[in-house]
Amino acid sequence: MTAPGMDSKDSSKVVWAGQSYANGVSEGDEVVEVLSSSDTRVTVGGSEGVIVFFYSYAYGPKGLAGLWHNSYACGCAIFASIGGLTFGYDQGVIANVLIMQDFMQRWPIGPWEKGLMTAVLELGALFGALMAGISADRFSRRTSMVLACAVFCIGSALQCWAESLSHVVLGRAIGGFGIGALSMLSPLYMAEISPPEVRGSLMSLEQFSIVLGCVIGFWTGFFTRNSTSLAQPIDLSRLKGIIYRIINSDVTVPGSASWRIPLGLQLVPGLLLAFGSFLLPPSPRLLVYQGKNRPTASGLPNILHTHDIEFLEMQVEANLIYRMTGTDDKNSFRNEARSWVKLFDRRYLDRTLIGIMIMFFQRKPTLIYYGPLLLRSLGLTGNSVDLLVAGGINIVQLVAVLPAIVYIDQWGRKPLLRAGSAVMTISHLLVSLLIYEFSGHWAEHRVAAAMSVGCLYLFMAAYGISFGPVGWVLPSEVFPLSMRSKGVSLSTASVWSNNFLVGLVTPGLMEISASGTFMVFACACFAAYLWSTYVVPETANISLEEIDAVFRSSVGQEDAQLKSQIERDLGLHDLVRELAAREH
Repeated sequence: MTAPGMDSKDSSKVVWAGQSYANGVSEGDEVVEVLSSSDTRVTVGGSEGVIVFFYSYAYGPKGLAGLWHNSYACGCAIFASIGGLTFGYDQGVIANVLIMQDFMQRWPIGPWEKGLMTAVLELGALFGALMAGISADRFSRRTSMVLACAVFCIGSALQCWAESLSHVVLGRAIGGFGIGALSMLSPLYMAEISPPEVRGSLMSLEQFSIVLGCVIGFWTGFFTRNSTSLAQPIDLSRLKGIIYRIINSDVTVPGSASWRIPLGLQLVPGLLLAFGSFLLPPSPRLLVYQGKNRPTASGLPNILHTHDIEFLEMQVEANLIYRMTGTDDKNSFRNEARSWVKLFDRRYLDRTLIGIMIMFFQRKPTLIYYGPLLLRSLGLTGNSVDLLVAGGINIVQLVAVLPAIVYIDQWGRKPLLRAGSAVMTISHLLVSLLIYEFSGHWAEHRVAAAMSVGCLYLFMAAYGISFGPVGWVLPSEVFPLSMRSKGVSLSTASVWSNNFLVGLVTPGLMEISASGTFMVFACACFAAYLWSTYVVPETANISLEEIDAVFRSSVGQEDAQLKSQIERDLGLHDLVRELAAREH
C-alpha cells in the first residue's frame, strides 16, 4: 500500500481510523518517510479515512540487549521496584506469623479473625492507592514515594512492637496504606521513565520484586517460627550447630522475637526506598506536563536515549490535554474532580475498564496468604511439611517471572494473558475435582495428593509469567498523561478491594468446602481467558504517546486534527521531515 506522493519502494505506514497498516517497515530504520499531510484521504478495505501525520522510528533493541542498552533506566526501575518488595514481604511473612506458637498463645484467633488480619492490610492499601493518585500529580512521583514509605514504616513499627492484637491490626492497616500507595506509584514512575522497547520488561520487575519479597518474607518467618518459652533465654552454646538446625528446620527463637523479628525487618526496604528516592531522576513526562519545555534534570538523557522527537511528543500530549480540559490549573479542586469523573467518560471508559479488570483478574493468589491452610486440605500434615511446600510455590512463581522480564515485549501482553489464564483454569479445575474425590482419604491416594500439589505449582508458574507481571504493565500504558496517575490509582484500588474480599472470605470458604473454593477460582480464571481473548488490546512496543491509536473508538477525528495542528505549531512535523531527509 502506498499513499499519494509516495514511491512504491519507500517504507510506508498508514494510519486509518486509529489502526496501523504497515508495508516494508525495517526494524533498523531510525525514521520512516512521512506519508502526507493531514488532509490526504485514502481508501482502506472499501472505506475512506484520513491519514493523520504519521511517522515511525526505532527506539532500540529488545530483551536482554535492550535492558543493557538502557542500563540507567533499568537501574532506576530496579530501585523503584522496592515498593513491590514491601508488599511481597508482608504477603510472605504473614502466612507464618499467623501460625507461630507464641503469637497464637498470646492472641488465640479463629479462621475469620485470620481473614481479618490479612484483609485489613488490603483495606488500608485500597485507600492508599486512591490517595496516591492525587499526590502523584500534586507533588511528584518521587515525593509521593517518600511519603508512602514513611507511612509504611510507621505501620511496620507498630506491628513489630505490638503489645496487643489491636496494635497489630492498626499497624497492618497503616502499613497497608503505604503499601497501596507504593503499589500505584512504583509502576507509574517505572512506566514514565521506560523506553518503549523495554517498558514491559522494566515494569515486570515490579512483579519480580513482589515475588522476591514473598520468598524472603516466607523463609524469614519459616526459620524463626519455632519459639521457646517466654522466659527462656537464648542458649549461645546452641549456635555451634546453627547450620545443621537451619537445614533441618530446628531453629528456635525466644518468645515474641519469633514473630517480632520478621515483622520488624519490613522496615529495611521501606527506609531504603525512602532515602534512595531522593537520588532517582524525575519523571520526564511529568516535568513536561508541569510546563517545562525541555527536561534537563541530571540523568534524563541516560534514561531516554532519544532525540528531540520524544520530548516534542510529550509536549504535544501536554498541550492537547490543556486544549481539551480548557484549563492549566491542574491543582484546582474542580480540575481534580473532573479528572476522576473523566475516567468514566464514554471516550475513555474502555481504557478504565481494562485497567480495572486486569487488576480484578490479577488478584493475589490465595496460595500466597493461605498456602499452609490450603495444603492441609490436601492431607499434608505438620507445619514443616506444608510450610516447605508453600515456600516452594513462591519460588516457582519467582522463577516463572524471569522469562516474562526478558520476553514480554517480544511475546506481547495479550498472548501471555490468554495462555496463562487457560493453564490457570485447568489447574484450578483439576485441584477442585481431586479434592472432591479424595478429600479425607489422601493417605490411601498419595498419587492424587501429589497431582494436586503439582497443579498448584503449575498454577503459580502460569500466574507468574502472565497475569502477575502483565497486571502491572497494562494500567500504566493505556491511560493518557492527564489521567495516567488517576487511572493507575483506580486500577490498583481494584486489586486491593478484590484482595480485601478474597482475604476476608477465603478461610471461611475453605472451612465450608475446599473443593468449592477452587471451583470458584477456576470459573474466575476462565472468565479471565474470555476477557483476554476478546477485549484486551496489544500495547507492546509502542510509546505511551501512541497508545491512542490502539483505542480507535476513544479518539475522534476532531481530536486527531487538533493534535496534528499542535504538532505543526510545535515544529514536530518539520523536525520529522528534516530527520527523514537525512535518512534518505
